[in-house]
Amino acid sequence: MNPTIELMKSHRSIRQFTEQRIPRETLLELIRAGQAAATSSHVQAYSVIHVKNSSNRERIAELAGGQDYIVSCSDFLMFCADMKRPTEASERTGAAVTRGTTEQLLVASVDTALMAQNVALAAESEGLGICYIGGIRNNPEAISDLLRLPKHVYPVFGMCLGYPNKENFPEVKPRLPVEAILKEDVYTDDTEEVAAFDESMRRYYSQRSVGRKDSDWSHNLTPLFETKLRPHMRDFLVERGFEMK
Repeated sequence: MNPTIELMKSHRSIRQFTEQRIPRETLLELIRAGQAAATSSHVQAYSVIHVKNSSNRERIAELAGGQDYIVSCSDFLMFCADMKRPTEASERTGAAVTRGTTEQLLVASVDTALMAQNVALAAESEGLGICYIGGIRNNPEAISDLLRLPKHVYPVFGMCLGYPNKENFPEVKPRLPVEAILKEDVYTDDTEEVAAFDESMRRYYSQRSVGRKDSDWSHNLTPLFETKLRPHMRDFLVERGFEMK
């Protein structure tokens, strides 16, 4: 495979960083690389908050469930879906804009995710490590207030960036077999592929260098459907101006 594909397949979440700081120009280049991602109708419905204030980072770490690497990483970015900028730009042309549609929420969320993944790949190509922080959605209202996010902007996830501590470098986590993901013409059952993948994940968890446990992929999904439901997100998004109408 070519070096780009090899880099993409080598991704792992980094949670332990050295004290080395990322140069400012490097960080700006990562953001420019993020901006080069595909964007629906060239809307570019995202903003990125570079959280430099140490007390704010400590507060975000607390609100996100005690994830201390938000504080210890070189740089922490908050990726926000932003429909404020494009809506107001269109309105200034005299357009009779409609706000708060479900489609606008989807466009902004997808745009943000695409942009962030470009930043992640660019960072890893520079020898940096990254870790997405979805835990910011535990307390999105408090984080929005902390970062002074206006209406029609919401925090989708955060990202820790820094130089990895190679002494605690995690192994690459296996992914589902491509046969489970790639379906030909119509949707087909993938129960057998999932069962085989569960066995692969059980071996991985039992053999990895840090955080060994007796589990598999299917059992690890339990929190998503039992405890990490975040039922507050719908009301929060409506309050933000994403009415999903």
